[in-house]
Amino acid sequence: MKNKPTTHGGTSNIFIQQHSSDVIGVLEGFDRLRFRGTLRSLYHGSVMEAYLNSCRVLIKDFGRFAQSWGQQIKTRAQELADQHRRPLEYLTSSHWSKEELARKIAERDGVKEGLIAVFQVVEPCQAYRVAPNPETKKIEMKIGLRKCSHFYFYLEHPRFGFMHLRVQSWFPFSVSLCLNGRHWLGRQLDQAGVAYQKKKNVILRVEDWKRAQSLLDEQTKTDWGEEFKTILNLVHPLHKKICRPLNLEYYWSASDTEYATDVVFKNESSLGALYPRLVQHALSSFSSPDVMRFLGRPVTLEQGKVHGKFQGEIISDSKRRAEGMRVKHSLNGNSIKFYDKAGSVLRVETTIVQPKEFKVFRKAEGKNKRGKSWRILRKGVADMKRRRDISSKANERYLTALASTQGSIPLIQAVQVCCRRKKHEGRAYRALNPLGPEDGRLMELINQGEFTISGFRNRDIRALYFTGRADERETRRRMGWIGRRLRLLRAHGLIRKVQGTHRYQITASGRTIVTALLTARKANVEQLTKIAA
Repeated sequence: MKNKPTTHGGTSNIFIQQHSSDVIGVLEGFDRLRFRGTLRSLYHGSVMEAYLNSCRVLIKDFGRFAQSWGQQIKTRAQELADQHRRPLEYLTSSHWSKEELARKIAERDGVKEGLIAVFQVVEPCQAYRVAPNPETKKIEMKIGLRKCSHFYFYLEHPRFGFMHLRVQSWFPFSVSLCLNGRHWLGRQLDQAGVAYQKKKNVILRVEDWKRAQSLLDEQTKTDWGEEFKTILNLVHPLHKKICRPLNLEYYWSASDTEYATDVVFKNESSLGALYPRLVQHALSSFSSPDVMRFLGRPVTLEQGKVHGKFQGEIISDSKRRAEGMRVKHSLNGNSIKFYDKAGSVLRVETTIVQPKEFKVFRKAEGKNKRGKSWRILRKGVADMKRRRDISSKANERYLTALASTQGSIPLIQAVQVCCRRKKHEGRAYRALNPLGPEDGRLMELINQGEFTISGFRNRDIRALYFTGRADERETRRRMGWIGRRLRLLRAHGLIRKVQGTHRYQITASGRTIVTALLTARKANVEQLTKIAA
């Protein structure tokens, strides 16, 4: 059964509309999810000392005390591996791909559900040591970077599918959990009796796309804390004993979330014919302000550049990987990227590593809780739904911006449309000169990604086009000058007025023409010669 392809919320994106004849389905939801469980209060030295006191352990004996716990964790890991007749392997390097090794073991031994393997590896971590205090002349607990053994438990979980849990074997015993939303979806589809075709973490075909999307949406309703506690009880039951002295509980946060929108084409040739244009357009047309807008970052623009007070780092690059050519834009640790998965799937993916770059409408934490207001997005799992919404909107904006690559008309036709005199509503308008500095600059400004969804106003273009301050008279002159140019673009059909507002938007045909002309404007003779050949 083929359903009408839509994005989250059931609305069809302009990119999907343009390629509806080649697109058989769209799925969007979480891809890779990395969570971290911490006993937060133990990260304070004074609390750690109180913990030792409750266990009747002197600070000077901390090393032996911590080592005994590490040995218990190792013994329990070996017992679990023996119980399930699975291997426990010591890896001599933390650079080995534990996921790849676990997959090979699962395939070799035919593991469809349950424990696959346990790996022990020495890795860096935040851990405690005993150190002297020069001021007090006493020893005390200090936390810092050191190395200790970690145990990786790889599972084929009955609900989440392929996943792993990492346990640190030294105080304060942090744990990490990694799962994948598409593996999880596979389990959901199996339980729902919906037929599908999957390759690694990509759904290539599914019997009911709407049902599959609803199952992805259900993932955000998960009680993360309870689910993770169940997994801890399964592979790391010692956590209860560790927490008992001060009645502690693990606090779960999302350290890394990937949210993917998969546009599934009917075959590889359909996406293959389009994909080179998407890569070229993204690398040549998307500027730093565009990247900030895609990721929902409000910016003040001056002459088409990021405001001078912005202190972050914006990077755009491309890389050929096993999955295909990938284009990635990064902003202060967060990113949005796209690539061709399995040849026939266009995946747009937003990754959030630094949630402080975003906002959530919530109450303040602590005792003095006031009304809700826009506050920094937290790492805690309580804000997972907001992460979903932010990432979904970012993917939506990016797909909309990619829609401007549509169109296969020869450049001469585009030139003939706008590079000759035009009569509109009884008035004559001059021809456009896209290669000239004036008209070319205007086309670059109206084509910026920040205006893709909301459109632009006279003052938006005016602020970007002109430099320097202006008095009231100069402001009116500039307003009139931009207004006449916007009427010119409107007469040639490149932009349209949004009814009931002062905003304009590029028309569908106008975006095709502007993209073609700007591409030609930026290309050198050698590039144009290759295209003509």
